[in-house]
Amino acid sequence: MNDPLAAKLRGFGPVGILAILAIAAGNFVFIPLSALLVLAWAWRSQTPWREIGYVRPTSWLATVAIGVVFGIAFKLLMKSIVMPLLGADPINQAYHYLVGNAAALPWILYAVTVGAGFGEETVFRGYMFERLRKLFGTGAWVTPSIVALSAAWFGLIHYPVQGIAGVQQATIVGLVYGTIFAITGQIWMLMFAHAAFDLTAVAIIYWNLEGEVAHLIFK
Repeated sequence: MNDPLAAKLRGFGPVGILAILAIAAGNFVFIPLSALLVLAWAWRSQTPWREIGYVRPTSWLATVAIGVVFGIAFKLLMKSIVMPLLGADPINQAYHYLVGNAAALPWILYAVTVGAGFGEETVFRGYMFERLRKLFGTGAWVTPSIVALSAAWFGLIHYPVQGIAGVQQATIVGLVYGTIFAITGQIWMLMFAHAAFDLTAVAIIYWNLEGEVAHLIFK
């Protein structure tokens, strides 16, 4: 069935660009509006769900388990080895207010699970990969370029709140998650991994363990 609006939404003309801008601005209204708009765009543009990584996993239990274990391990690796090597402050000053602050937990838990796990993965892996693939076409350079560009943008959005260290960490995370997404084409494990990564960060900060974890290897 011919659907002119769907074709325009999939393209890069005025309608397609307007959709991109609306999705980019969505989270300024509320979290995770950007991701919800991606799902609305995929539905109305008749974009196959698999193209944004929404592929039913063979085993939900294995997907959740692998994602959670990977996310926790990845965060501990970043906090105890990678970020110290980059000279990052052991204390994340932007979120230090969370130390022992039970009143702040409901919002931050929502932000890191729904906002980051579901929202950021849908936008920065699912949607960005689909749009950039359509824009760049085929070629050996396309996938590495998409991984790099999406990771760079993911890193930059962390600068206003977390500064250079936030950019460094988010860029590395973007490169790793982007590479996994490029290989598997599936987003669910990454959603659980991202949520587990951030929940581990929240736990470390809440229980005031940042210094200990950051100096676990490098005293």
